[in-house]
Amino acid sequence: MKRMIALGFEGSANKIGVGIVTLDGAILSNPRHTYITPPGHGFLPRETAQHHLQHILPLIKSALKTAQITPDEIDCLCYTKGPGMGAPLQVAAVVVRILSQLWKKPIVAVNHCVAHIEMGRVVTGANDPVVLYVSGGNTQVIAYSEGRYRIFGETIDIAVGNCLDRFARVLTLSNDPSPGYNIEQLAKKGVNFVELPYVVKGMDVSFSGILSYMEATAPEKLKNNECTPADLCYSLQETVFAMLVEITERAMAHCDKKDVLIVGGVGCNERLQEMMRTMCSERGGNLFATDDRYCIDNGAMIAYTGLLAYAHGEMTPLEESTFTQRFRTDDVQAVWREDKNSSNMNGKEEGEIQCQ
Repeated sequence: MKRMIALGFEGSANKIGVGIVTLDGAILSNPRHTYITPPGHGFLPRETAQHHLQHILPLIKSALKTAQITPDEIDCLCYTKGPGMGAPLQVAAVVVRILSQLWKKPIVAVNHCVAHIEMGRVVTGANDPVVLYVSGGNTQVIAYSEGRYRIFGETIDIAVGNCLDRFARVLTLSNDPSPGYNIEQLAKKGVNFVELPYVVKGMDVSFSGILSYMEATAPEKLKNNECTPADLCYSLQETVFAMLVEITERAMAHCDKKDVLIVGGVGCNERLQEMMRTMCSERGGNLFATDDRYCIDNGAMIAYTGLLAYAHGEMTPLEESTFTQRFRTDDVQAVWREDKNSSNMNGKEEGEIQCQ
């Protein structure tokens, strides 16, 4: 039988990626390019979109060449519908429409968050874990139940990655390869723990107060030699990661699960993985995590998730191939998982949420 192949576009933030995958999870190619700004600066939507426009066509050519396929062999074209930044999202949405008409291929719109989960599951082999999704724009604790990925806890203000990135600007750390990575490396040299606000509210967390406290006090502490930049990075990581471990463990107890899967760009952080692995081990479970090839935004995760949906009859009409900055994880009907869990739904009332 002919293998099913999808080409996917990811461009929701400062990375533009093109991936080509098969339905069994084989990644044929996965090139990407990152928009890197000067130290102390973030990336703005308009300039990021211009970066994506500049690099998307070379990435398409590179992906096809590496995968050694032609457009005729592609079954569907997938793109990130959202969530993300509006202008960068628009680039992939426009390109996928054009290619759909040129190549006569169907379109599949993909939720960015769900794509991270499915990529993590196929790469690590995790079956049905509690998922901690941590990135520059999102922080959620998720578990699958009755056809959808349900959010059991999340940030009530800014994402953990945004908190780390913005603190990196305070220290004017380099954005190459990413501010979060440079904080992680500096934190390894920290020795003195600085007590910071710790804000957990039930299943949810808040990072804006920690960031505001750091922005207000860090310059004075550094000026008076009360601590070093490494101490501050170390203290920030230990605090925010402890908060994430706490709400993840609470979700595990609620869902009666022992395994955890970490996805998203912050999921590359080795210290976060270490803390989560210790917690999982104490509960008799396992931690599943990946490296920066799959944690960080990439086109393969969009292609694979879109192909899962396409194989179950899902397609997006051309006139509906839009983009949105707000697209909740639990808005998606995960049709590719329903068949495997349909027997578990018998006898449950409509609307009842239970972890399978």
